[in-house]
Amino acid sequence: MSHSYESVLADAVAVAREAGRLTQTYFARFRELEIGIKGPADFVSEADRASETLIRQYLFARYPDWSFTGEEFPPVTGRDTEHRWLVDPIDGTTNFLNGMHYTISIALRRGGETVCGALYNPVADEMFTAIRGRGAFLNGERLAVSRQGDVALMTIGTGLPTSNLFTYPGAYRRLEAIRDPVGAVRIVGSSANSCAYVACGRLTGYYEESGLVDWAVGVLLAEEAGGIVTDWWGRGPEFYEKTGCVIVANPATHAYLLDRLKDAPRKDPA
Repeated sequence: MSHSYESVLADAVAVAREAGRLTQTYFARFRELEIGIKGPADFVSEADRASETLIRQYLFARYPDWSFTGEEFPPVTGRDTEHRWLVDPIDGTTNFLNGMHYTISIALRRGGETVCGALYNPVADEMFTAIRGRGAFLNGERLAVSRQGDVALMTIGTGLPTSNLFTYPGAYRRLEAIRDPVGAVRIVGSSANSCAYVACGRLTGYYEESGLVDWAVGVLLAEEAGGIVTDWWGRGPEFYEKTGCVIVANPATHAYLLDRLKDAPRKDPA
């Protein structure tokens, strides 16, 4: 059974917008109301679950045989095991809780490859879309990575690692080595949005240890906009999709980050 990925992408865009409207009702309530006895963690979990439930119901109604992996509920393996949705219903939950930008990420995998996806930032009303081999777009405008090659003008995104991450030992020493000569380091607070910022040139590069569900769409966006994606040691998706140690960057920033990260303890798939 073949599908037009244009129509599949249109469905992903439509449900991402719906989930955006839903999550914005929670977003507004959190800023305006006392959360009370539930506490912020329970509140954001409720928003996460509501968003993923809406997306699941919408996509299963249209593609009942396809498989589904989300952040909030156990994965579903459908009769069609080749097609699998990867959904992060709120990427950037700390941002969400603090009234900052977050994203809704919907990727479609076919076999071991992301073939299309939509990434929606409801706060900014930015819809990033891509179909493999067809380019990356922001609200319908084609994207290209920054051409910046001057190290002193590079702007690099990352996250601040915590002790539960593999990359924690030595992470701040590595960050200092990366930070010293570049123009700026920025923490966007959403893996997917960081990758999208590389795709549209707001960041020249991004590196972090994160998860495939978080940035599957973001990686496709960056690649389709002319970016390079590897793990920290220059290896391909068979490594970074399993370990989460990813570099997403324009060519010059990729070379720079590869040089600065190559001495990190190497992480291999389990």
